[in-house]
Amino acid sequence: MAQLHQNFINGQWQDSSCGQEYEQRNPADLTEITGIWPKSSVADVASAIEAAAAAFASWSRLTVYQRAEYFAKVLQVMKSRVEQIAAVITAENGKTLKESKGEIESAIKEMEFQIGEGLRMAGEVMPSGQNGVMAYSMRRPLGVVAVISPWNFPFNVPCRKITPALMTGNTCIFKPANLTPGIGAEFVKLFDEAGLPPGVLNFITGSGAVIGDAIVGNPLIKAVTFTGSTEVGRSIHQKAAANFTRTQLEMGGKNPLVVLADADLQAAASSAALAAYACAGQWCTSTSRVVVEEKLHDDFVKLLLEKVKKIKVGKGTDSSTTMGPVCGKSQLEGILGGIEKGKAEGAKLIIGGNQIKTKDLTDGCFIEPTIFTEVTPDMFIAQEEIFGPVLSIIKAKDFEDAVKIANNVKFGLSSSIYTNDLQKALTFVERTDVGLTHVNIPTAVKEAQLSFGGVKLSGCGIPEAGHTGVEFFTEHKVAYIKYR
Repeated sequence: MAQLHQNFINGQWQDSSCGQEYEQRNPADLTEITGIWPKSSVADVASAIEAAAAAFASWSRLTVYQRAEYFAKVLQVMKSRVEQIAAVITAENGKTLKESKGEIESAIKEMEFQIGEGLRMAGEVMPSGQNGVMAYSMRRPLGVVAVISPWNFPFNVPCRKITPALMTGNTCIFKPANLTPGIGAEFVKLFDEAGLPPGVLNFITGSGAVIGDAIVGNPLIKAVTFTGSTEVGRSIHQKAAANFTRTQLEMGGKNPLVVLADADLQAAASSAALAAYACAGQWCTSTSRVVVEEKLHDDFVKLLLEKVKKIKVGKGTDSSTTMGPVCGKSQLEGILGGIEKGKAEGAKLIIGGNQIKTKDLTDGCFIEPTIFTEVTPDMFIAQEEIFGPVLSIIKAKDFEDAVKIANNVKFGLSSSIYTNDLQKALTFVERTDVGLTHVNIPTAVKEAQLSFGGVKLSGCGIPEAGHTGVEFFTEHKVAYIKYR
């Protein structure tokens, strides 16, 4: 019998007021129920927000050093539980255990950096135009903020968002993705064990259409940070506008890897294989398009195929697996539907394209690593985010054509170029229409000390992480003090 879990409101684990529940299933084996979770109600949301609002005054009046002490305890427990947390990530998301542990390692770096940013949170002293007046600015917390996190990085992303939110003195409502509630709960348990005061961090699960709207539309919520689809992000932005609620939206992508004729083909092919199929292609920054100069197209595809054929698809708990399942039945069906559209439009499927149902993978959400060639820039698979292990190869006449193709989508999250021509590399960095770009580095690479966010339909608002992590969760206050 699967365990029945609870929400965490005002420092207590408690049942939903409505008594409704839903099952979370292991994407590697849909017959396995990993847990039963509350389908929370609007009343539950109201209780969580009221608790956060009540806790704000005392939490925000602590010094940043006092708040940092709680995070030091959280980090200590987190580092001791890597194996346990990784097992939950793999069970709910499907990643390999190696990928799950890598996510936790990234979360630790994000938390450590944002603790430091909180400690360094400062304004600036400016000379006044009046004699005997000191003028300066400071950063102040907003109040109650909401974190709506995704299923693809269900531990790292909440860490990246919640750490600066709490370090700067806000209190928080945390809603995890329905597919990965257990990982969100593991994150909250770290704070509970660290003795975080009641109401500072509240955790609630359930339908986004029900409780998501109730969270975003509540006037006590001063900011919403969201990672997920562009469609949902747009809806959040529209609802938040009614109360002038600040939003930070990290949304879809259609990330290009450009390969020029002078590139190191081995390195480019390795980069494409890594960023297209790691975590089953379910990174926001995964490579979904390779734009390659036509003169080396065939050589590149040959090398890429050699690498992709070595990928071993299987359960994330198997140490020999290098790519796990996609995260759930809905995701499986959407990806397979995208593959069918690619075939119908005339793209050439050269490997993969099918659900895997062999041996012990019959009941899971496994898809073969897939590559399309003869893709034109206007095709569905070249324009829309499929968010799975599907890679489209597009020919370009030259550098100028490659940049044009790379930019010719509605998304603008990440990009990369492989070339040994410094002029073209820097020109690409200047002209690529994204928030995150790379030269001779995979599209998925990011580090905690730099901001993370997209442009166009990939991002909206102050970017998360880096120095802007604390900026989103604070507002300016300016003081003029006459002392003479």
